[in-house]
Amino acid sequence: MLWLVAAACAVLGGCATMRSVHVEPALGSEAAAVPEAERYSEEPGRDAATVAAFRAAPPSVAPQWADGADPLTDRNRLGAEGYAHVGTSRFARWDERARTAAAARAQALGADRALLYAGTAASEAAVAYYVRFRLPFGATFRDLREDERAALGRGGVRIGSVLAGTPAEEANLIGGDVVVAIGGIAVADRTGFQAELRRLAGRRVMLELIRNGETLQRSVRLGAPAQP
Repeated sequence: MLWLVAAACAVLGGCATMRSVHVEPALGSEAAAVPEAERYSEEPGRDAATVAAFRAAPPSVAPQWADGADPLTDRNRLGAEGYAHVGTSRFARWDERARTAAAARAQALGADRALLYAGTAASEAAVAYYVRFRLPFGATFRDLREDERAALGRGGVRIGSVLAGTPAEEANLIGGDVVVAIGGIAVADRTGFQAELRRLAGRRVMLELIRNGETLQRSVRLGAPAQP
């Protein structure tokens, strides 16, 4: 049986008071059985394949539930902790049917956190789902091929997909860019670039990149790597 327990807790340091929320997954529920009452919207660029590629750890057995305060504030706060918003469910009312749908959706997504916005008589209820990502950078990248390295005359990494709302996007990186230096250190290959991202995590650094034959400089504040 699905159940929800809310308890007020005082948070030190002047943080806003939050109530912890616990929702148990419905036994035997599957993604395909989500009731029609749910309207789910996926965060752009957060499809299942991308989430799997950037996930910091295997999916949780059950997500941590809590009452949300303000969606934007919550997103920024959780983002700073390495959690990425992957989607939101909306319901006309927060009832047993909605709780069942939300638990099934969270399970199907492998969500690590789920924030409940229960709504009022005049507004719909919503549940925002979060997955902990490894987001010190926020883009895929690969080693240069031999012909690319020969044409460039130096080492580097070629950018693939760039996730929305990440340091890489905020630095205006796009797919196809070739990063040749980070923080003044030449990039030899993918392994070297990964090592520098870890070393410089949490700092603002300058990237030197090649785009369509033009050398560009991009300032990027690297995020802190998600903890296991």
